[in-house]
Amino acid sequence: MDGVPDGVPRVPEQRRPDSTPTPSEPSTTPGAERPAEAAALRFSVLGPVRAWRGDEPVTTGSPQQRALLAALLLREGRTATAAELIDALWGEEPPSQALAAVRTYASRLRKVLDPGGEARRSGSTAAAAVLVSESGGYAVRDLAEDALDLTVAQDLVTEAEKARSAGDLCHARETLRRALALWDGETLAGVPGPYAETQRVRLEEWRLQLVESRLDMDLEQGCHAEAVSELTALTAAHPLRERLRELLMLALYRSGRQAEALAVYADTRRLLADELGVDPRPGLSELQQRILRADPGLAEPSSPAPEPAAAPVRPAQLPATVPDFTGRSGFVRELGDILASAEGRVMAVSALAGIGGVGKTTLAVHVAHQARAAFPDGQLYVDLQGAGPRAAEPETVLGSFLRALGTSDSAIPDSLEERAALYRSVLAGRRVLVLLDNARDAAQVRPLLPGTDGCAALVTSRVRMLDLAGAHLIDLDVMSPDEALALFTKIVGEERVASERKAALDVVAACGFLPLAIRIAASRLAARRTWTVSVLAAKLADERRRLDELQAGDLAVKATFELGYGQLEPAQARAFRLLGLADGPDISLAASAAVLDLPVEDTEDLLESLVDTSLLESAAPGRYRFHDLVRLYARACAEREELPPGERASALSRLLDFYLASAAGVYAIERPGDRLVDHLEPTSYPGLRFDNRHAAQDWLYAEAICLLACVRQAAGRPETLPRAIDMLWAAHDLSESGANSREYEATAQALVGAARSHGLGRAEARALMTLVNVHHVSGRFERAEEEAERAILLAQESDDLLPVCWARNARGIIALYQNRHAEGEEHLSRAIDHFRALGDRPGVAAALCNLSRIHLATGRTQSAVALAQEGIDIYDAMGNSLRGANARYALGLALTQSGELRGAADRLQEALEVFRDSRQRLWEGMSLFRLAEVDLAARRAARAAANAEMALTVLRGIGGEWRRGNVLTVLGRALSGIGQTGRAQVCWQEAAAIYEELGSPEAAEVRALLSPVQAA
Repeated sequence: MDGVPDGVPRVPEQRRPDSTPTPSEPSTTPGAERPAEAAALRFSVLGPVRAWRGDEPVTTGSPQQRALLAALLLREGRTATAAELIDALWGEEPPSQALAAVRTYASRLRKVLDPGGEARRSGSTAAAAVLVSESGGYAVRDLAEDALDLTVAQDLVTEAEKARSAGDLCHARETLRRALALWDGETLAGVPGPYAETQRVRLEEWRLQLVESRLDMDLEQGCHAEAVSELTALTAAHPLRERLRELLMLALYRSGRQAEALAVYADTRRLLADELGVDPRPGLSELQQRILRADPGLAEPSSPAPEPAAAPVRPAQLPATVPDFTGRSGFVRELGDILASAEGRVMAVSALAGIGGVGKTTLAVHVAHQARAAFPDGQLYVDLQGAGPRAAEPETVLGSFLRALGTSDSAIPDSLEERAALYRSVLAGRRVLVLLDNARDAAQVRPLLPGTDGCAALVTSRVRMLDLAGAHLIDLDVMSPDEALALFTKIVGEERVASERKAALDVVAACGFLPLAIRIAASRLAARRTWTVSVLAAKLADERRRLDELQAGDLAVKATFELGYGQLEPAQARAFRLLGLADGPDISLAASAAVLDLPVEDTEDLLESLVDTSLLESAAPGRYRFHDLVRLYARACAEREELPPGERASALSRLLDFYLASAAGVYAIERPGDRLVDHLEPTSYPGLRFDNRHAAQDWLYAEAICLLACVRQAAGRPETLPRAIDMLWAAHDLSESGANSREYEATAQALVGAARSHGLGRAEARALMTLVNVHHVSGRFERAEEEAERAILLAQESDDLLPVCWARNARGIIALYQNRHAEGEEHLSRAIDHFRALGDRPGVAAALCNLSRIHLATGRTQSAVALAQEGIDIYDAMGNSLRGANARYALGLALTQSGELRGAADRLQEALEVFRDSRQRLWEGMSLFRLAEVDLAARRAARAAANAEMALTVLRGIGGEWRRGNVLTVLGRALSGIGQTGRAQVCWQEAAAIYEELGSPEAAEVRALLSPVQAA
């Protein structure tokens, strides 16, 4: 139950730091000079979510749009990612288009909150948007101090807390009343979503605590009778809230109504026993006993605590903050909160870690300057030289600190332990901020920590200080694109950047959004008036020269990285160099082990040690990544130092082997008995073993981007190109997933070109088969036919039968689509012969199922059913559920045409479940389409429309326009069947336009459907 608060309650969980600048320290927050529209905006969340510009209300839109606005406002300027916002609005069951909805709501809010924003941002006037996009999320920034009613309430509560601590109860009461008056009904009234509900509960709890605190002060000032009425109503509304009942008992007792006070206790005890099965908390029981004893202390008000005395010595050693400090608002607030909490804690320690050049010192100095007012007894600073060859000794630093604190040289002892003890003694009772910059490790830092109540320490280091007990660890990442562009613009000048914004974005992207790199690039441009931003962008576009370009005066990105690299152990340095060779956004632990040719456990130890030095980042559990510039530096080190010369090629070859062997394992577990895996290029490094089909699929889709990057990287060397092509073939599920289709197609095109340029006919034939599959899936049948024909010729020349088999199979099904039935039957019959020659039974089954569709198209329904059933029998005997779903799909088509609609629906539903479980989006959508056809034949028009609509959704971005035209045609028939002829006509018109553009014969059929509607 609720406890008795010692003072005015603070808002639970989220507390806004008091960031109001003192008169001697004007605010340096970016965007302090706001445009008129932003300065006049006001928002309320303590009631309905509303907004005003001046005195004019601003429309905040639908309930979900207001929920998005509330989520951003309650984050107090911190960025909310898209995933966080989707979770806030819909929780565990978001709609399929949740991300698009969030973007739509954000766009609408931006238009109403900042209607002149586009004009200002495209002009020469610098202005900050209110709702900003950042790092894939959104934030509300640059509001006035009193723009949000919750912020005003927090400030008033803070003021009341200070007044009460100082003994000024009258001012505290009145200030708290003003805070409570800001509530206007239920908090976040009418706002949906789990986040709003959580915040509603949180803020209601805080409001009740404030009411309790204000009533407590009412009683201290003798307003007993007035409080009884309000407390009676409150206890009725919140019967289980013991603090309210305690206050009511005290008010009644001080009003001379002792019997009623005791009756309140009896009622409370009975209610708690009946409702919760518990007794009143000790505080309530103790109050009852004190009332029974008529304790005189119940009438005594509490006394405020005395103010601590100020210390006389005030060192001020902080370096000057940079005048163009930009961004980092979330970190500034986070660190400000930690420093603000130093009072009343043993010690507030924050340790910032990050790669060299990420801006650790700049941020720490900026935050320290902002927090000076909270440390009136002084600020100490030292550069510990931790990244250099000779780090500062702790005893030397302590001697310097003691002298700055007023200790004479004769009183400073010699040993480290004695100096540390004296240092802590001198700081006892004082409020001092210590900034320990560029620390080597936690051992260097520990003797320099104050360790006393009211003091705080900020530590910066390239090493993550996991062993620094009690420290608040912060990993400082690179800037967001908006922050990076703002810093570049501040240094170069708005006029030069405004006309070349795209080039400026290219520059900061080439800098990897690393503050040091941006500052160097901008300084070079600022010093060369004849250069344009485009000239600088062109210089930085060359990756091999980029690090050399990023130096100006005594600043150099490469030199910064050299300091960290020079401190690595040999094994760490080797891992750093070799891992930098691999393309891809990140790399898994297992893939890293392949690159390094080490056991996974040893690899993990090495990689985690590199993470601790900030030269490598932990992207997720078991995944690692480099900053772009660090990767370039690692590759330069590999080219410069890696011996023997073939080690770099060997490392990449092991990675390729790992991916090929793992992809083959996925293929084999999904398609038991399929002979493709027996015809792949041999590998010398093993891949992963998978326990089940789902684990295999999870790996393939999680590694898709890295796998395709490895394939493209291997395409540049003739000795690795055949393995790269086989890996792409084994991973052809990616071409049908939708999520990776474009990357897969681009990679396939690149491999075909590489094989052709190297004169590798066998490899080209296999690469063409990956492209055939891409064109087939996308509905580009003419292209697929051309590539398949060339693949057959090349494969026959190199005596490679497997591509011939699958190319024949592909040409057969393409001929079916194009109504060339005799030609299709010939291709499929020859494919069956080839598959049998290879002993590839699943291949035989695939061709049989496709041949079933040829028979179906030519009126041989009975044989079509038999062929499809033969395919199912082969697949089921081999336990091949995925290919078995394809066979059931073919049987479903045959049964539909034969009139066995129930059986057709059952087979198609079985196929649909397997395709959906296997993430085969193309076939999932096509199964839904075929089910819609069955429903139409069974005169279930409404169900047919529902299945066709789902098919359109699933096939979005995959399957090609011809398949989309087929689905639209069926959807139109279904809609017409339920009386929605207008919608049906729109569907048929779109389908007709698709067919006519493709030159498909189906256009005439759809036009015939349209004619009766148009005539009507």
